[in-house]
Amino acid sequence: MYAFIVFIHVFSAILSIGPFFVLFPLLNRMKGKSGDVIDSLLGVFQASIRIVKHAGHVLVISGILLMWQGNWSWSTSWVVMTIVAMVSSIVFLAKAFKPKIRQFHAGEFDSNILIRKLRTSVWLYILLLLIMLWFMVVKPNLW
Repeated sequence: MYAFIVFIHVFSAILSIGPFFVLFPLLNRMKGKSGDVIDSLLGVFQASIRIVKHAGHVLVISGILLMWQGNWSWSTSWVVMTIVAMVSSIVFLAKAFKPKIRQFHAGEFDSNILIRKLRTSVWLYILLLLIMLWFMVVKPNLW
């Protein structure tokens, strides 16, 4: 059972970061677009975020199951730092994308500014996920 949970955990980690790399070509397609075209591209963008969010739920649940079945303490440094990175990514995900898209639909900024802000947010989120992935794979003993 442990091996199956590890598989689910790794698969959900892939699903929680993979769609973000697809977003870069999508952001490039948004340049110079307006109206229904950009709305449909933003719909794909939001669907990708939903996939990442739900994969994150599976990632957390499988991680808890692995901790329960494994021989790791919750106070181990890499576990604590993974949780810190995970909470940071959850807060970042909640604030990074949906509010910007809402502001765009409300007419608060144009598509070029939206694309630039979304691209920056995607890179920052990938960085957070890579840090979390590093803690889970390397398992550094920080204290």
